[in-house]
Parts: sequence; C-alpha cells; structure tokens
Amino acid sequence: MIVMEFIFCMNAYAYDFEANGIYYGYNAANQTAYVTYGTEKYSGNVVIPESVTFNGRIMAVASIGPIAFEYCNDLYSVSIPNSVTTIGDRAFSGSGLKSVDIPNSVTTIEPCAFENCNLTSLFIPSSIMTIGKDAFAHCELLETLVIEDSEKPIEIHYFNYDPFKGSNPKYVYVGRDCISYSVLSYIPMDSRLATIFSIGKNVKYVRYTSNTLTTIYSASVTPEDMEIDFLNSTYLNATLYVPTGTKEKYMAAEGWKNFFNIQEMDVADMWDGKNEPPTSNEAKEKCAKPTIRYSNGKLLFESTTEGAICQSTITDSDITSYSGNEVQLGVTYNISVYATATGYEDSDVATATLCWIDVDPKTEGIENNVSQVRARAILIQANNGTLSISGAEDGTNIDIYTSSGMMVGSVKSSGKSTSIATGLRNGEVAIVKIGEKVVKVLMK
Repeated sequence: MIVMEFIFCMNAYAYDFEANGIYYGYNAANQTAYVTYGTEKYSGNVVIPESVTFNGRIMAVASIGPIAFEYCNDLYSVSIPNSVTTIGDRAFSGSGLKSVDIPNSVTTIEPCAFENCNLTSLFIPSSIMTIGKDAFAHCELLETLVIEDSEKPIEIHYFNYDPFKGSNPKYVYVGRDCISYSVLSYIPMDSRLATIFSIGKNVKYVRYTSNTLTTIYSASVTPEDMEIDFLNSTYLNATLYVPTGTKEKYMAAEGWKNFFNIQEMDVADMWDGKNEPPTSNEAKEKCAKPTIRYSNGKLLFESTTEGAICQSTITDSDITSYSGNEVQLGVTYNISVYATATGYEDSDVATATLCWIDVDPKTEGIENNVSQVRARAILIQANNGTLSISGAEDGTNIDIYTSSGMMVGSVKSSGKSTSIATGLRNGEVAIVKIGEKVVKVLMK
C-alpha cells in the first residue's frame, strides 16, 4: 500500500519542469514540450508561449496535455499559441474557463477536452480535422458555436450521437460536413435553446432536432444536392432565408420544400459566424409599410399588420421670419411615418407632402385679424419615380419639372388620385405645379 501511494503521488504532479508559472512535460520523441498540470492549479488569465527554454535549450510548445487544466475552477481564459497542434483528453474538463481562442494550428481536439466548461462562445477553426467524443459536452453556458468554413469535412467521434450533448448554444453556424467512422454523415446538433442556425455553402448534410429555432440561414445555391432533417415544428414556425434568386429551387427541393416561410436574402447579409449573431429584431417579420391619407383636417395612417401603431414625424416649411417688403405665404407639411407592432420589426418608412392650394383667390384677405382663405388640401406621395397626387379638383393641370426646369410629366387630375411617372431617381427634387401652386417634393 505504501508503494502504491508513492506511485500515485508521483503521477499526481507529472510535470518535468516549470517556467513562469506554467508546468511542462517533455516529449523526447519529437523534442517538444507540452503543457501539463502541477502542484498548483491554474487561475485567472493564462498565456501559453510558443516556445519555452529549459537549461539553455529552446523547445516548441506543441500541445496541451491530458487533464492539464482539469478542475481549475478559478481559470478564466487561456491564450493558446500557434505552435499547439493538439488539445489533449480532458485538458479543460470541469474548469472555470470562460474564454478560449483556438488557433488555426490546432488539428485535433481529443475526447472530453472541454467537457463541463463555463464557455460562453466557441469558434472551431478550419484547421481542426478531428473532435473526440464529448469534447464539448455539458458546456451549459455556451451561447454561440461556430464551426468555420472548409471544403474538407471534420471527423467527429460520436457518443450517443451528439458531440455537444448537454450543451445548448442559442446561435450556431456550421460551415462544413462531418465524417463519423469514415462515413460522410449529418452534423448532429441538438439544442433546447437554439434560435438561429446558419448553414455554410459547403454543407451537404444537416440534422438539427431543436424545436426552438426561429431563423435558419442557408448559403447554398444548390439545395437539391443537400440532405436535411429538421423537426416538423421547425418547418412550420421557423423562417428560412435563402440566397437571392433561389427561392423556387428551395421550394422544389426535397426537405427544404417542407418549410412554410421561405424568404430570399443576399448571402453577404447572412450570419456567417464572423461577427455577433443577429439581434432578435433582425429575425422578425417586418410590419407592413403604412399608407397615408388626408381627410377633413386629419392625417390618417394605416398599416395592415394587426395591432400596428404608426409613428410619424411632421415638419412644415412655413416662413417664420423674413426681411423685405413682400412675403409669399404657403403651407407645406413634410410627413414621414413607419409602423411598429409587438413581435415585428419596424416597417419601412412612408413619406408624403401635404399642402393647400387656393380655390378662390378672390376671397383672399385679412379682415378683423382673421384670415379668410378657401383652400383645397393636396397630398403628394413619391414612390420609385412615380408621384401620386390626391385632392386636386378634376381637370386641374398638374406639371412636373426637374430642379433645372425641364418638364418630366404633365397630366390633368382625375378622380381621387392621379399618378404620374416622372423618371426621377430617389433623392432628386421634383417641382410639382398644381394649377398655379408650386410645391417641391423629394423623390423617395
């Protein structure tokens, strides 16, 4: 028994030397050093150097050995150098690790390497070719998981079919396929909390059995070449974003056609794991753009989204001060409005110009300090080069000019609303002449 205890104590501190607070072992086969455990547990922020010197000899730090940081509860972060190629069995298991940057030099992560850590985000670079079973199991605080793009699949040794079992990231990006036992297979990702799942263009096999997904991005332009497996609730409730111009392909492809809500998006706007995940608002459907009407002295806004509330801004161009003997009076209101609703993203902004034109100039005047002017309210709205004008009396001449004076449209008003295609671009100013009244409108 005495001999056995002595052997146990020898193994408990199996380091060969210590330098600057880090314990190392020596690998005689390739004359490199590896990080290991020692008499004191690691804590705080640990920076591992690319090389270490012992007795005048410089050795590369080539790996992090088994159980090197296991159960180091006060460990916060570890900086891993580009010289490290392997992270050993249970290297960080059960530690207090919250932050780790795995460099592109690492090719192998052995079983249970990060099991039970307090990691909040994890980025697996394209250099990693092998992940051992349970390597990232039970990382209960993990929120963001990114597997970087690569044309080469990653080999994942499954245990109970999920290398991330017990970890429940909310945001997941997968940029390549996986191999299990030399067979190309699905990437199994099961999460009770996942809301956003993004799929890179190199992925061909996808399995994600989470019933909490609200948003899925797929960067592939050939969905017919992919095999997917989602829960029925995901097909019903999640929004699938696909590359612009590919919606019809996805609607015809096996598996993908099961989605009820498919929308197109530029691939460049899809979350690819290189920045913060989209906010919850970006995953929501937009409120319907409101319409603008004027009636009996009131502006009326309406969005077809149930429960929407319109938020408006109104500015006027009335003259407040002037130097001279003559002032041209006019009342023109510039209106912008958007709609908001619980559970929806804010709508696009609708704009309009409201003005009044004289109906009977003969009645103009000021008597007893009261202005008496009969006037007609005119509402002007611009949309993609077309002006819509409502409120003008039937038969009124309406002419549209550029700011340089060139006429770009002419029509007589008819009915409740008159539309004129001007050819003007967004941001240009249109001079709108209604009868003898002239109004400037910014094209939008």
